[in-house]
Amino acid sequence: MKRSRAATCVALIVVLLAALAPAARGDEAGVSADAILFGQAAALEGPSSALGQRMRQGIVAAFTEINARGGVHGRRLQLLSRDDGYDPDRSVVQTLRLIEDDKVFALIGAVGTPTAMATIPITSARNVPFIGPFTGAEFLRDLELPNVVNIRASYGAEAEAWIKHLTEDRKFTRIGIFYQDDAFGRDGLAGVKSALAKRGLELAAEGTFERNTRAVGSAWRMLRRAEPEAIVMVGTYGPCAEFIKRAHRSGFYPTFVNISFVGANALARELGAEGEGVIVSQVVPFPWDRTLRLVADYQAAQKAYDPTLPPDFVSLEGYLSGRLAAAALEKTGPNPTRAGLLRVINDVGRFDISGSIVTVGAHAIDTPPKVFLTVIQKDGTFKPVDRL
Repeated sequence: MKRSRAATCVALIVVLLAALAPAARGDEAGVSADAILFGQAAALEGPSSALGQRMRQGIVAAFTEINARGGVHGRRLQLLSRDDGYDPDRSVVQTLRLIEDDKVFALIGAVGTPTAMATIPITSARNVPFIGPFTGAEFLRDLELPNVVNIRASYGAEAEAWIKHLTEDRKFTRIGIFYQDDAFGRDGLAGVKSALAKRGLELAAEGTFERNTRAVGSAWRMLRRAEPEAIVMVGTYGPCAEFIKRAHRSGFYPTFVNISFVGANALARELGAEGEGVIVSQVVPFPWDRTLRLVADYQAAQKAYDPTLPPDFVSLEGYLSGRLAAAALEKTGPNPTRAGLLRVINDVGRFDISGSIVTVGAHAIDTPPKVFLTVIQKDGTFKPVDRL
């Protein structure tokens, strides 16, 4: 697998931190006689809070379901979540707090690429499992980061799905991009450029915005001048909704395509009636398709945890992460260690979660996670599509 510059930098930092990491304790952190404690550092407040909150809800729903059946080898699964505001510096502080003060066994359900870039060196140096991060960043898929357990498709795979649809189904040739000006946005930008280059095309225009803001005016002016037929969007629900509304107010109606990280349900709520026709790529099964046993189990678990919560793409991803962690712990045995859990995850590589196969690590190279497209309907619901 080709190593990215980001992955190389992370690997060097890991080596340095490993030399400084405290010696391992005799008892495994986060494991007691009757419980196993997981930690989550994610956006729970602020402009991207819906992402962290939904991930937490899905994980807790999965843990509640597992605990109702007696837990894993007699131990209940618990989750301690701390707010990092989708800010890398705060994420470092909260991650260190979870590992060193709270003594969590593993981290799960982190949100974001820039936050992951800041915290992965810390977790890798200490060999702390980093399960189900809500990001498709390419650098996290480096096999020399064995503590990272990805369950979702990469942003490159999402970009390929967008460009395939726009160029082959829609016959578009003028495509622009609106992206967050950081590691997350640039990862999506690279994927789009690569997918276009395969088809002999280049971007018509680029526009950027700053993380945790809705300052989209400059990007709007840049893209409007180019008059693209479609605009692909690499950002969270707030600024993406702001951009789309601004376009519609001016009478400009290109096809908008959003990345899964946007938070599809939150985007639909922000847009209201203006969301009709907006496309969002997804990396988990359709959360309303109860013909899938996974979805039926997810809905039942979420209802048991909190009957007021509606189905949601992000919480389903959190649920999958929680179920995967439990399945791997079952195979690890009655005396779990961090190293043992990671060894099982990477050796097994394929886990049956309610009839749906989740592949991780090297196994995901040959059988990568799927990407599919959805479109927002007039009433704010979603329709899965192969061709539009």
